[in-house]
Amino acid sequence: MSSKQDDDIRTKSGGRFSRRGFVKGVSLSTGVLGAAGVLEEEAQAQSKVAVQGPGLTPIQLDINNRPHQVSVEPRATLLDTLRNKLDLTGAKRVCDRGTCGACTVLMNGKVIYACTVLAIDAQGKKIETIEGISQGKPHPVSVAWVNNDAQQCGYCTPGFVMAAKGFLERNPNPTYEQVKRGLGGNLCRCGTYVGIRKAVLEAAKTMGGKVTGGGNA
Repeated sequence: MSSKQDDDIRTKSGGRFSRRGFVKGVSLSTGVLGAAGVLEEEAQAQSKVAVQGPGLTPIQLDINNRPHQVSVEPRATLLDTLRNKLDLTGAKRVCDRGTCGACTVLMNGKVIYACTVLAIDAQGKKIETIEGISQGKPHPVSVAWVNNDAQQCGYCTPGFVMAAKGFLERNPNPTYEQVKRGLGGNLCRCGTYVGIRKAVLEAAKTMGGKVTGGGNA
């Protein structure tokens, strides 16, 4: 019993099988079978993945060395979870696009924008916010901010302080230019950059670093 594909091959070769037609037919049929096999493997792999959501999902976050149990939708960002679920409102929601730095926190010691990380992906990581940097007394960075009038409206201050803390932990002996570049991911709408940079240099000295170099705005 011949198939339509075989009839097509005979027709194109004058009633005889042609090598080109045969190869083309085999390629088409094996390609379809191969694609079907790949799709079946992907479906089986996806069926083994634990699906979370779209409703509330219980998670645990390690924030400022304390465990926090909270239920969030998988789409919820770390920023919204901090502010709306845990009442940790130091990190500010401004651009919500990973541009301004007002929501800066530390995660495993790395400076991050909390608006760009899903809360569900922050599990198992150590998160530090502005509320947790003081250990019974103001942190040297916070003190330096006050000493140098490094804030105006103050809305960007928590993010800047966290960015500065993370920066100084990686660069304890910065130059003025290094401070300028190192905090380039945070914006101050009031334009208090000179005071901010001077505050970071003062904090470096207080924290034991030896600041080198000078500079102007």
